[in-house]
Amino acid sequence: MKDKVFKETPAQNSHHQNEVETSHNNYLSTEEVLNGIMTSAKQGEIPNQNKITVGKTLLKDIKNQFGEPVEKAEVANGTYLTYQLQKFSVGYDNENRIFEVRSYDPNLKQVHYNDIINQLNNPSEVKYYKDQEVDQIILIYKLPNNYELKFILPKPTKENENPAVDHTSVLLIEQIQPSMGSTIDQMINEMSLQEKIGQMIIAGFNGPNYSNSLKELVEQYHIGGFIFYNENLNNNSQTVNLVNSIKVSNKNNHLPILFGVDQEGGRVSRLPGNIGKIPTNEQIGKKNDGTFSFEIGQILGEQLQAFGLNMDFAPVLDVNSNPNNPVIGDRSFSNNPETVSKLGIQTMKGIQSENIIPVVKHFPGHGDTSVDSHLELPVVNKSYKDLKSLELIPFKDAISQHADAVMIAHILLPKIDSNYPASMSKVVISSILRNDLKYNGVVMTDDMTMSAIGNHYNLEKAAVTSILAGSDIVMVAHDPNKTKAVFKAIETAVNNKTISEERINESVKRIILLKQKYKLNNNPVNLTDTRQLAEKTNKLLTK
Repeated sequence: MKDKVFKETPAQNSHHQNEVETSHNNYLSTEEVLNGIMTSAKQGEIPNQNKITVGKTLLKDIKNQFGEPVEKAEVANGTYLTYQLQKFSVGYDNENRIFEVRSYDPNLKQVHYNDIINQLNNPSEVKYYKDQEVDQIILIYKLPNNYELKFILPKPTKENENPAVDHTSVLLIEQIQPSMGSTIDQMINEMSLQEKIGQMIIAGFNGPNYSNSLKELVEQYHIGGFIFYNENLNNNSQTVNLVNSIKVSNKNNHLPILFGVDQEGGRVSRLPGNIGKIPTNEQIGKKNDGTFSFEIGQILGEQLQAFGLNMDFAPVLDVNSNPNNPVIGDRSFSNNPETVSKLGIQTMKGIQSENIIPVVKHFPGHGDTSVDSHLELPVVNKSYKDLKSLELIPFKDAISQHADAVMIAHILLPKIDSNYPASMSKVVISSILRNDLKYNGVVMTDDMTMSAIGNHYNLEKAAVTSILAGSDIVMVAHDPNKTKAVFKAIETAVNNKTISEERINESVKRIILLKQKYKLNNNPVNLTDTRQLAEKTNKLLTK
């Protein structure tokens, strides 16, 4: 068992005991210690060593910062270094990349087996390791982005039913499966054209109830995702029942469903009930604290989880450069692109840490518009050079930090594409976003039923044009009949060779990869008590 690679030596035990005895001036409660461990692990880190991120930090970074280790060991999966004074060890691979970091922080000694089970619930997996020197239990928590957190303790016995933690480990689990590509290709080959087109649509629907119209969208049109608005969300139990009804309907389809909502905080908060009020991004921007933004993202993720939703159309990465902007305003973190980038990415990571898919928006930037795209098509007379110096900065940074999905805005940029708004523009989506910014994730449009599109373009033709431009998902909110019309238009375009089926398959592959990454499924959602969530939110806001 590789967790045994660095058992504590008597010298380490002595060193830790001394640390424990002298650490009372900086005493943390057991709850605070566990929260710190989990928060750090979701970012690939251990507490107090945030300059080490598994999967990103290199061996040279470690040695530059901490010098030479006190111990080095070669094992099958890599090489491990121990830094006794700093109370951690790291494992690195043959590319000199850190893939594991272990903490021997003295604060761990106050955390016991029952504390972990009671506060973090049941682990994803439990393993045991025993040799002549140790008899260990290993509690494993699988986290988003292929991170894994392990608590290593002595195995509970009758004499010691509640042992203290020996050390923790954060790993990057490389889920490289050579057959994955062929498996996805095989899955796509088994899907009908209608099933594939359905995956490329996020639909809206009317009212709070599971209706025959909604059932038809799932079972006959194989719709791959839904957006929920206030009219669909009355209260906790109704929302969970609605989600579960859709999941039951979807059981015979190849892929689970995306359940999305605009839960940004501030004035754009759709979820029902008393779940705590998130401040506006503008207020968060004034605080300008990355850790706080990450925690806000975590809360947003937990809010969606409570209702069984899995996709948040947030964070907003628009730079609020036009004070007269009628649609963005306090939804933006700042008029400074670096601030938007820093806080937006931390919010994005916080959402991801709760296994919720964040969708960064509104590419390539909606912050310098003077018209609300819900009402009319905004025109922004900026060149590509202008965008690169301001609007694109947060999006470029988010892409480098593994953004999962990007929403394209309905804005016309005549100096870039005089014919089509960004959401229908091959220059914006394929040339700029895909080729120049090297983005390989899912691209989706903003709602195609907005007047920005409806006043100037035929909806069905606009959807086809958007897919030809490079969109993977078109959003058709509010009206199931418009969803069906768009579906049929895409199907006709494929049948008459306007859109190739290979082009459809490209998008479906990206959608499958996203759904697999977040382990979406058709399992029913349990109704949860959101009072604790409200308390947690209010506690965060008093920091």
